[in-house]
Amino acid sequence: MLERALFLKRWFDNPMETGALAPSGVALARLMTQAIDPTKGCVLELGPGTGVFTRHILATGLPARDLILIEKHPDFVRHLRSRYPGVRVEEMDVTRMHTRRPSGPICRAQAVVSGLPLLSMGTRAQMSVLQASLEAMRPGAGFYQFTYHWRCPIPASVLDRLGLVAQPVGRVWRNLPPASVFRIQRRLEVRSA
Repeated sequence: MLERALFLKRWFDNPMETGALAPSGVALARLMTQAIDPTKGCVLELGPGTGVFTRHILATGLPARDLILIEKHPDFVRHLRSRYPGVRVEEMDVTRMHTRRPSGPICRAQAVVSGLPLLSMGTRAQMSVLQASLEAMRPGAGFYQFTYHWRCPIPASVLDRLGLVAQPVGRVWRNLPPASVFRIQRRLEVRSA
């Protein structure tokens, strides 16, 4: 209940930046995190909010030390640090991640799990997020993004410019509202797989 109240407070403060009226549901969290292998190294989570995806990432068996959360809002940061001791929580704007590095080393991530409202961000911010994520990802890694629409929230022009391809992972009807998940990765890595 505390998480829902915290989320609603953040939504009332800035609905466009929060992107949803309620935290993601369990079925969406499972779909977003299903490809994580606890033996394959670290995971980077962008915009974890109250930690819905965080909880499911850790439920895969991934050690807390192998999870890095990038969160902009101090209320969420305090909540995440309290709720998930051992997980590295960085307080920063993910759109500035390419110019301001987190306090510790960024590992070569096996996956990036994004809870960011990319549809409400401009093209420049989307490119910044994707470029910083690509730098943090190991070859073959995926960037997982959900959207309440049928199409990928990143325009084809941005994907083309960065040499990326988006593949649908699935649709979750038992989420309010229903959501689609996409795996985004480098085009060359898709061809060679």
